Amino acid sequence: MRILQVITSLMTGGAERLIVDITKRLREYGHVVDVVVFNGVETPFMRQLERTGCRIYLLSIGGSVYNPRYILDLRKIMRDYDIVHTHNTSPQFFTAIASVFTSKIAAVTTEHNTSNRRRNNKLWRPIDRWMYNRYRHVICISDQAEKNLRAHLGSKHHTPITTIYNGIDVDACHSAEPIAGMHPANKFVVVMVAAFRKQKDQKTLIEAIAQLPQQEFELWLAGDGDTRAEIEQFVVEKNLAQQVKFLGNRTDVPNLLHTADAICMSSHYEGLSLSNLEGMSAGRPFIATDVDGLREVTAGYGILFPHEDAAALAKIIKKLRDDKAYYQKTAEDCYRRACMFDIKRMIDAYEAIYRQILNQE
Repeated sequence: MRILQVITSLMTGGAERLIVDITKRLREYGHVVDVVVFNGVETPFMRQLERTGCRIYLLSIGGSVYNPRYILDLRKIMRDYDIVHTHNTSPQFFTAIASVFTSKIAAVTTEHNTSNRRRNNKLWRPIDRWMYNRYRHVICISDQAEKNLRAHLGSKHHTPITTIYNGIDVDACHSAEPIAGMHPANKFVVVMVAAFRKQKDQKTLIEAIAQLPQQEFELWLAGDGDTRAEIEQFVVEKNLAQQVKFLGNRTDVPNLLHTADAICMSSHYEGLSLSNLEGMSAGRPFIATDVDGLREVTAGYGILFPHEDAAALAKIIKKLRDDKAYYQKTAEDCYRRACMFDIKRMIDAYEAIYRQILNQE
């Protein structure tokens, strides 16, 4: 098969990581897999993708991801592929429009979140219905994401919707080595790996760290994005510059997770977070907001805290530091849960849907 993946950018994020993993694995299966990137700014994920040998179409460097010109670009590129698979809002929308002018395109899209800002505005609903119905198959990355999407689209939606859980290379994550010399002596380190955008709510985690003794706890924030400058300023205002470290985009995330003592996701909502799965596979306790997308994986294995409750989160972090038995049991439970989301299951499921679509033609 000739497969084209389409995404906004290759900055830090779950969808971006998924693109790299899918492209690498499907190429190993013998398929031709190439990638369209709307904003082709150089990133670690971009370099990883280049090493797979795939062709990367860069539609702009640092430009807007909502440039209507991309519709014409996509129309030309899409014709050479059997499957066009989109991720994130602007690729979903522009590919749907481009498909109107391109015959016999088998388009698939993945919905990566349980919610988004469009769904708060009823005026978007008919547009979303039209857009998703341009696709031959819609894939959601969690049961909750599928449930919420079906509720949003209503009975007028006809395209099949399927849940395929995100997957990771559990063995690679679990066997990674800690980064030598990085962990500070006599401190308990919490790490969050996430893009800097409103959805991720790094502020709640920072506020939790602010409630703990500065000489005993440290927070690492890995990633980049639109809200990073705002979050950096927030840390300065809280007088936490010595306690909160900004690590930028990383290519050694498994090693970083093994270096920290605990992993946290304080998001307002998620689809099915790859950081969630990676964190649980690292053999460290995983703490998450009790919200859609994180609850589904974490409940009964990791630790959930109430949405935006920094005080509750601070108590959990302190208990993990102080109670060794609690720490060890939580870490073991998290690893057991991560083993249920191995990457091969995910790749086989995607390939099966591609084949099913092409066999219907």
